[in-house]
Amino acid sequence: MSGRPAVFLDRDGTLIEDRHYLRDPDQVTLLPGAADAVRRLERAGRPVVVVTNQSGIARGWLSQEEYQATARRLEELLAAADARLAGQYHCPHLPEISGPCECRKPGSLLYRRAAEELGLDLARSWWVGDRLRDITAAGRAGGRGLLVLAAAPAGEAEAAAAQGWPVVPNLAAAVSAILTDAE
Repeated sequence: MSGRPAVFLDRDGTLIEDRHYLRDPDQVTLLPGAADAVRRLERAGRPVVVVTNQSGIARGWLSQEEYQATARRLEELLAAADARLAGQYHCPHLPEISGPCECRKPGSLLYRRAAEELGLDLARSWWVGDRLRDITAAGRAGGRGLLVLAAAPAGEAEAAAAQGWPVVPNLAAAVSAILTDAE
């Protein structure tokens, strides 16, 4: 085993309110319990890494700079609650516009990059998100995934369960499951 196990979180709908193509940092709003969840993982020695698809960049609906401003605002909100992310990674592509890429979830490039840059063990890591595409890379990496129901679109929970992915009501429940499993 090399590296530390991490927890990969989707951003929109898992950690913050999903604002659809968020470009204004003032609209970044943590979901209830999100800062506590990140802090609990961090204190348990589990680096928390955000991995997010941001197709609005390819669509021209927001710029890289606007995305970076929302990423900084997320870190500020977490820091105010004494919680920190180990890293944030995003895919700015949309295959129909920019062509195929390996970084768009469920692709694994951003996870592999995070593992290399942060010294993480993907096989001992967890993936948490509100869509199947947020957690399916876990299976290819040998890790584990949890689908969060809080903002999941209709049908996602059923599809996840049909594929054998556990479903939890919210991020706090996901963190509890991860930390209980680690004991």
